[in-house]
Amino acid sequence: MNNPYLGLLVGLIFLQGIAQKKNESFRLNIRKTTATIVIDGVGDELAWNNTDVAKDFFMVLPMDKGKAIEKSEIRMAYDDKNIYLLATFYNSRSGKNIVKSLRRDFSFGKNDNFLLFLDPFNNQTTGFTFGSNAAGAQWDGTMFSGSNVDLNWDTKWVSKVVSDDEKWVFEMAVPFKSIRYEDGVKEWGINFSRLDLRASEKSSWTPIPRQFPTSSLAYSGVLVWDEAPTKAGTNVSLIPYALTSVDSDIEGETTFNKKVGGDVKVSLTSSLNLDLTVNPDFSQVEVDRQVTNLDRFELFFPEKRQFFLENGDLFASFGYPTIRPFFSRRIGLGVPIKAGARVSGNLNEKWRLGLMDMQTAAVDETGLPSQNFAVLSLQRKVFSRSSIGLMIVNKESFKYPQKNDSIMELYPKFNRNIGVEYNLASSDNLWNGKAFVLKSFSPTDKGNGITQAAHLEYKSRKWKWRIQESFVENSYTAEVGFVPRNGYVNLQAEVGHLFFPKAGTILSHGPTLNSNYFFNESFKRTDNTSYLLYSFAFRDRSNLDFFISDDFVELLEPFDPTRLGKEELAAGTQHQWNAYGWMYESKPQSLLTYSFNARFGGYYENGNRTSLTTELGYRFQPYVSLSTNFNYNRIKMPAPWNTNQFWLIGSELDVTFTNKLFFATLFQYNEQSKNFNLNSRFQWRYKPASDLFIVYTNNHLLPPFSGRTWSLTLKLNYWFNP
Repeated sequence: MNNPYLGLLVGLIFLQGIAQKKNESFRLNIRKTTATIVIDGVGDELAWNNTDVAKDFFMVLPMDKGKAIEKSEIRMAYDDKNIYLLATFYNSRSGKNIVKSLRRDFSFGKNDNFLLFLDPFNNQTTGFTFGSNAAGAQWDGTMFSGSNVDLNWDTKWVSKVVSDDEKWVFEMAVPFKSIRYEDGVKEWGINFSRLDLRASEKSSWTPIPRQFPTSSLAYSGVLVWDEAPTKAGTNVSLIPYALTSVDSDIEGETTFNKKVGGDVKVSLTSSLNLDLTVNPDFSQVEVDRQVTNLDRFELFFPEKRQFFLENGDLFASFGYPTIRPFFSRRIGLGVPIKAGARVSGNLNEKWRLGLMDMQTAAVDETGLPSQNFAVLSLQRKVFSRSSIGLMIVNKESFKYPQKNDSIMELYPKFNRNIGVEYNLASSDNLWNGKAFVLKSFSPTDKGNGITQAAHLEYKSRKWKWRIQESFVENSYTAEVGFVPRNGYVNLQAEVGHLFFPKAGTILSHGPTLNSNYFFNESFKRTDNTSYLLYSFAFRDRSNLDFFISDDFVELLEPFDPTRLGKEELAAGTQHQWNAYGWMYESKPQSLLTYSFNARFGGYYENGNRTSLTTELGYRFQPYVSLSTNFNYNRIKMPAPWNTNQFWLIGSELDVTFTNKLFFATLFQYNEQSKNFNLNSRFQWRYKPASDLFIVYTNNHLLPPFSGRTWSLTLKLNYWFNP
């Protein structure tokens, strides 16, 4: 089909060319030291006297027009094994540092913190981030797509924070073995970010426009090595685990289980990693947050299992959030994973590779066959920051426990996807875009189809706009992907503008207009949503939004608008309504934080829907954080639906005794799905990347349903470097 926006995107490919890095002139020299550095947060070793100092940070927020008020100083050094960093953050305002807890990978906006962004390949698109909040809670993650951070990645490193009334000091050591880089390269991309909530100020070593996060690698400086880091040597990590559990099923039958397995990490090169897993277990992974579901299509829940996360963007970011050819949560869904292997990382400055193979077991009771999942992702950098990608996904079924027509239809012999995409990222990050095409293959015509999409986006300080189109054939299938909707053409456009008052409590305000239209393959409109949003950002970091919206839906399939198991509206019926509402989020500096969302307006069948959501939080910093959220929906429709009201309540207690000892309990009550859920998790990080977990889960179905399942698990893993 014709692509109305692809021409604009292609035009920009030729306009961007090979541009020089924006902050090339910001260069920090790092020198090798033979002196011993003790990670104690004091920084009194002689090695720190012979370093360059990164200082005179630039303000990013509230406004990017000058130097930061709060003074920061960064020093770096290295030896044969580690990269060292010493950061000193001075406070000109009296009072305590603001932190939410000591939990690892903390919420960035709710803590005074420091973050390091490393781009070892200097490609301005991928890298690593390390950091800490002012109480010593660690932060680490992988970086992809120029500024995105995946905090699920975890590696071995050590740090310490010491503070007094005038400053707080952060000291860290990251082993070369814990990151990936190219041999012999003397210049890496680097930047440093500080958030000081008392001053309501976010600052960066290099100047960054306020509309971009400080993680934007397009605006990083340069780390200059006196000697190019060499290969870290043979790096093999063994991460075995052992667990025992007590489980009770819905029939009340209790079983005792023991399980062992583990992972192996092998550095094939200093930038390419091999991961192996045997008999993996993910019982310690946090449970999903429940949501009120009034959507006609499947909801998305993110991957949280550790094995799938390093360089996860190579596999998970191909396509769009609603057109993903690969979604790792499809693997091991209600079936044990026997083993898996994955090769991922950078081949060199321009090439990245992801290769994965996973094997699951058969399930005799349901007839589910043993299945193999294989994925290839290849990405090449072009121009200054853009890339071209290739993905192949193959799901193969074999060793069927039982073979008949219904089983073969339910579990087809294979499903395959192949696709290519172009990702546009200009050197100054003002222009971004994507274009891709995917083809699926299946034993039947129903599974052989095409999807393609493209968008172009511009974002400056005052203006933002985006245009997008996508097309998914009805016969397109991605059994290992996430494609909740088929058989449509989608056109979407958005434009927004910000005003910046010179004084007063309002930092910025402005409107955003968004229009989103869906058509069937004959280009007949099936549904659309348009809204006008007006946003206020206050200087104390609180936010207030107002919106009005217009919705139209022609149902493609029967649908129960309450999701309570009531009567379904017929396919082909048309529904139109308007709504209005607001959203407010309080400033993060307060010990008591809160947010309020409200939506009022029409609904299906000339009905009415009121939705109210609030979230309250209080912290006894830095050890205890309490949070509670309430969601209330009232749907009023004609018979047989009548008036329905239901609540979703979630409450969480997060206790961080130290930055290595954690306890969290999450309680959830979902009146819509008649489910009560309790998840409690104790974690002791007794050594870097090595943990003891005790996890209790309880799921209780409420009347008119009945039944209860629960489990208690003890799990121990250890990261061992021979």
